Amino acid sequence: MINIIWFGLLFIGIVVGMATGNVQAVTDAAIKSSKTAVELSMGLIGVMALWLGMMKVAEASGLVRKLALALKPLMVRLFPDVPADHPAMGSILMNLAANVFGLGNAATPLGIKAMQDLQTLNTTEDTATDSMCMFLAINTSSVTLIPATTIAYRVAAGSTNAVEIIGPAIFATFVSTTVAVISTKIMCRMRRYRSTKPDKAFAEAFGPGAAAE
Repeated sequence: MINIIWFGLLFIGIVVGMATGNVQAVTDAAIKSSKTAVELSMGLIGVMALWLGMMKVAEASGLVRKLALALKPLMVRLFPDVPADHPAMGSILMNLAANVFGLGNAATPLGIKAMQDLQTLNTTEDTATDSMCMFLAINTSSVTLIPATTIAYRVAAGSTNAVEIIGPAIFATFVSTTVAVISTKIMCRMRRYRSTKPDKAFAEAFGPGAAAE
């Protein structure tokens, strides 16, 4: 389905560009986007190397295990099918910690690592587990207590009180994360989302045309 959406967007853009005589603009945009993609990828490689290395240090020092034990009552309820001593739990904790402090650059590689670790517990490769869905929902809810990156941007822009957004950020995080967790728990219990064959479940619920590609 995602491939179809992307193809549709590209096709429509090219057709509109040709119809309006802006073929050169389409070509320039394609070249610029390719350059941006390469630069983004190279930058992400460096960030991933740094923070995954930091995570290995934290694991070797026992910090991740201590965090897992301290937060075990909460994490067991959020991720009941992930063993407390599994690498996935450490990856999740490190990702959430990075998000809590608003360190987006650190959270991205740690989030990718967490999903890779969660996949090792997945018995159905093409279907997300409840823990995967919960992890994505929490990340999407933007769980942040100290938006360090945003504060840095405000300071750079000349704000006289850059930290005044901490209060609203905490409130927004509480509301969004609560809704995300409750919604995920409810949806994980619904039959259509518990099927090991998502295409079939969606077809039964919404008709044959709704099946994922």
